[in-house]
Amino acid sequence: MPSFLIINADDFNLTLGVTRGILEAHQRGIVTSTTVMVNLPGLERSRDLARETSRLGLGLHLNLTFGRPVLPPAKVASLVDGTGCFIRNPGRVGEAGDLSEIREELAAQAEWFETVFGCRPSHLDTHHHVHRHPRIFDVVLDLAGALGIPLRAFTPEMADRIRKRHLPAADRAIGDVGPDPFWQPGSLLAFFQDLPPGVTELMCHPGYADAALAGSSYCMQREVELRALCDPRVKDALMAAGVQCIAYRDLAPVLASR
Repeated sequence: MPSFLIINADDFNLTLGVTRGILEAHQRGIVTSTTVMVNLPGLERSRDLARETSRLGLGLHLNLTFGRPVLPPAKVASLVDGTGCFIRNPGRVGEAGDLSEIREELAAQAEWFETVFGCRPSHLDTHHHVHRHPRIFDVVLDLAGALGIPLRAFTPEMADRIRKRHLPAADRAIGDVGPDPFWQPGSLLAFFQDLPPGVTELMCHPGYADAALAGSSYCMQREVELRALCDPRVKDALMAAGVQCIAYRDLAPVLASR
């Protein structure tokens, strides 16, 4: 089987600078899809910017760890602090968050996406990868099943569970954040050379480090990723490797052709 690659930029609508960077990484670079944070301010503006391009896939970046919930804070009391904002502790959400509140908040985020964008998201993933926690994975998998859309799979084991729900799943997802930029030209070129057969999701975090991003632990690193994703050498390497770049909307037919 040939190698297919979904290049998904997380955090659309985190800040205007991040949103603009993601769009640039799509228009000038190799990004094929993004996932939207719908609980943050500026969503309608981000929607209008996204409508300037019809090719960018739009998924939902489910969020339980940053900003205010879509539901009234009193309805998700186990997830918020005294100011009504999500508690910024992914591990705590997985261990102590009330599952019924998590289920209702995530469903509300999916509903709000459809209200604002006029369509269902192409797929689901989670901020801070909280669906890697078993309790939250079960909730997010149920939501994906109700919507009939793919869910990010970090491992073949996760992909197998998703597919047992008759949902499309990539074989694996690669990418993260840290003190250094995760993706740079060299790391991308090396990644393409060793890309296994099947469908891989490359998760990335391009963006511009605007004032609204101040204080983030992953700030200037986003600009490094943006430049790497738009680097002509990276595009040329993808073509030379024969990798087929797709978005999540293309995933089901690709898997059906195996």
